[in-house]
Amino acid sequence: MDILHLVDRLEELFNESRPIPLTHSVVVDEDRVLEIIDQMRISIPDEVKKSQQVLAQRDRVMAQAQEEANRTLNLAKRRGEESLSRDSVVEAAQERAEKILDQARADSEAMRSEADEYSVESLAALEDELNRLINQTRNGIAKLNAERQRIMESPELVREA
Repeated sequence: MDILHLVDRLEELFNESRPIPLTHSVVVDEDRVLEIIDQMRISIPDEVKKSQQVLAQRDRVMAQAQEEANRTLNLAKRRGEESLSRDSVVEAAQERAEKILDQARADSEAMRSEADEYSVESLAALEDELNRLINQTRNGIAKLNAERQRIMESPELVREA
């Protein structure tokens, strides 16, 4: 389940909660809150797995680029060795192989950088969202505890209950 969907459900639960008169506090269904939090705990590893899949894909692409560069270099070397009598052809092939290899390295590094940047951004966004959820949950718990304490300390409210 998508972590953002769970955040929406948690927010919806707070919005649907019964307000406590004369306060900014609400009464929430503890079982539903805990259920959503449990689902969040399950969902977070999925988000991490997605990031790991991006990294694995990046590694595969880099390996393919390196393999292609090696094949091209080997092909150029083999062709160069076959035509040793024609120095200009060998030099051109070596230069071409080096250019291809340089381009493959540059492409590989660019893809690695983009994949790393995407992973960092995804994990940072996930961290921000989790911190926001933790803060919201802590604030809700603190408000409920404070309201419960206020009710317990106020004789008028205890008699009404």
